[in-house]
Amino acid sequence: MSELFTELPLGKFFESMVEKQPDHEFIVYPDRNLRFTYKEFDERIDNLAKGMLAIGIEKGDHVGIWAKNVPEWLTYMFATAKIGATIVTVNTAYQSHELEYVLRQSDMKALAMTDGFRDTSYFDIINELVPELKSCARGHLVAEKFPHLKFIFHVGQEKHRGMYNTNELILLGMNYDDDEYQKVKDAVTQHDVINMQYTSGTEGFPKGVMLTSRNIVNDGYYIGENMNYSPKDRLLLQVPLFHCFGTVLGVMAVITHGSTMVVLEEYDPLLAISSIQKE
Repeated sequence: MSELFTELPLGKFFESMVEKQPDHEFIVYPDRNLRFTYKEFDERIDNLAKGMLAIGIEKGDHVGIWAKNVPEWLTYMFATAKIGATIVTVNTAYQSHELEYVLRQSDMKALAMTDGFRDTSYFDIINELVPELKSCARGHLVAEKFPHLKFIFHVGQEKHRGMYNTNELILLGMNYDDDEYQKVKDAVTQHDVINMQYTSGTEGFPKGVMLTSRNIVNDGYYIGENMNYSPKDRLLLQVPLFHCFGTVLGVMAVITHGSTMVVLEEYDPLLAISSIQKE
């Protein structure tokens, strides 16, 4: 008998938790009173996953996420996992040369990004690195520097030249065939790489560490076991999701125990204290 907690891939495992406790709170953003149950968030995941399939994201493709801990971060993470694509986590503090390295080295097909972080404009950086964005129709990007890059997604409400925004992808997903979607999900296994995280590069160039469902789901389970998590517990998650501290020690420990995440977009001591008090 396997000593692992589960052999289900992340997408199927999350769906099994939704079946067990559909109305249990999954994610809470206390600063804006935004709340998702397991079922509500799963529906959002499915629509985004189908939207990405509709425009041509496939199993094995690499999709970057360059954002603070916004709700869409986790939506993209679970949506890519359900279709067998790999989420490439991008450090929010990256500057132009660092993003250029990761875009090229990871063979990224799509990048989902917010407006920026602190004093850094992500739009300035991406338009400098990919000037073709301003002339190519969305979905038809041909970038000289990055031959694999075909899509830029804006994580936000606004529309930008050459980009889909998340809401547009979700709307596309609502019209995607559910039977075709199920076939894609059924082809995903626990051994598929679904998460790629980059090392800091302190001892050389950053390296993309490839993590499978089997790896991170079981890792998170045993972390949660040592923390004695249960569905009654709530974890204040304020470390960056682009790091394994956030996605594995945090998110995977929560979902494997049916717990609830209380998420902050970034660390703020006063907001952290008030969130603990409120939740």
